[in-house]
Amino acid sequence: MVFPRRNRRLVVEGASAGRIEPLLSAEELLDAIRGSLDNNHPLARLAFRLADLHRRDESAHGAAAHRGAHADLVHDIDVWIERIVPQHRRGGTVHTETLGSVIDRMAAAQVRADAVLTGNPNASAPEVHAAWYRLAELVDGYNDLVTAVVAGHRRLPVPHRMSGDLAG
Repeated sequence: MVFPRRNRRLVVEGASAGRIEPLLSAEELLDAIRGSLDNNHPLARLAFRLADLHRRDESAHGAAAHRGAHADLVHDIDVWIERIVPQHRRGGTVHTETLGSVIDRMAAAQVRADAVLTGNPNASAPEVHAAWYRLAELVDGYNDLVTAVVAGHRRLPVPHRMSGDLAG
């Protein structure tokens, strides 16, 4: 599969809707997380909201204050993905996490990388490099997962809402 160029989306056939819906590329997803994507795409809105929660977690009360909101947003992404992306049940091995949880981890990593860079006057410091390297790994993982799911080599777990004390 060829990866999309900037401002182009991966397109997959809708599973139940019978229409074509785009998935955001990793680059567009990061733009949405940073708030610099002028887009009305459902994943862009949800990813930005996840990042906003992570920004609040970085600045104030910690993740426990927003645990339920994180779980709700991840679930919303997973339900949207389930409606849009066909799941090839023959031959595709199930992935260990949902696309919503991957996007949540990307949002957290982007927010963390920005915070580390902002708080460190030395942009070449090891902790800055480590934060951006982690984000790059998650971007690669997102791209690999989307490619494998679209090709039918992987399938996503069924979305489920976790209880308050287990989510997180």
